[in-house]
Amino acid sequence: MLRPAAGLLILALALVALACSGTSEPSTEVAPAEASAATIPDVGPNTLSADEVAEGWTLLFDGQTFDGWRGLGREEVPAGHWTIEDGAIKKIDSGVVPLAPDGQPLEGGDIMTVETYDDFELRFQWKVAPGANSGIKYNVSEAMSIETPPAHAALGFEFQVLDDDLHPDALNGPNRTAGALYDLLGPTDQKLLRSVGEFNDSRIVFDGPRGEHWLNGVKVVEFDLESADFAAHYAASKYDPIPGFADRRAGHIVLQDHGNDVWFRDIKMRTLP
Repeated sequence: MLRPAAGLLILALALVALACSGTSEPSTEVAPAEASAATIPDVGPNTLSADEVAEGWTLLFDGQTFDGWRGLGREEVPAGHWTIEDGAIKKIDSGVVPLAPDGQPLEGGDIMTVETYDDFELRFQWKVAPGANSGIKYNVSEAMSIETPPAHAALGFEFQVLDDDLHPDALNGPNRTAGALYDLLGPTDQKLLRSVGEFNDSRIVFDGPRGEHWLNGVKVVEFDLESADFAAHYAASKYDPIPGFADRRAGHIVLQDHGNDVWFRDIKMRTLP
């Protein structure tokens, strides 16, 4: 049996050896970089971060009301066409209704921003029900749209919103698929499209004659209104017979009523100098 003094000596030597070996309990201290990242708030849909506010972004949809929106050719948002659901603007399925040749309801109900925008960057999120079709339009003249049937349907450049797998319009060519400049330019092969029922992150940049479409972090369309390439695509499109369609203007932003269940949220805008 060891004497008490000897036992204490052995214990002391063991503690010294343990300290020299570097063996210790795992540290719970957060590294400076991790601590900094942990303080960045998780900004949800329909809100602006401090950085976005500083960069000049504004919300076009507050997540709760239709403030800043009205029906195209109307003083209010058309009842029965649109609602707000779980922080998103939802297009309510129209059911079986008379359709125009391009599939839009003859008595549809596009809604648009009250304000008009010239050079801008627009961000938004969208998702579709299975087999759904819609779009977000820009460079829209309300007066031109009202003069051309169908009633309450916008004329303007369109970021195509679509279920590429189930909606038949996708079979009419790449310029009818999700992310396309509708009926004009198809998206690049690098397009990333999320599954139906999931929100896609999208962005439109329209600066002078140049435009861009972005889908889930990938630039999928780029165009120049003054280029020969755009002129060729425009001449082959259904818009060529419409006088002034491609004229550059301060236009409304429009959510398209194509008859199907579609959701839009986190719609934010900043004007470009």
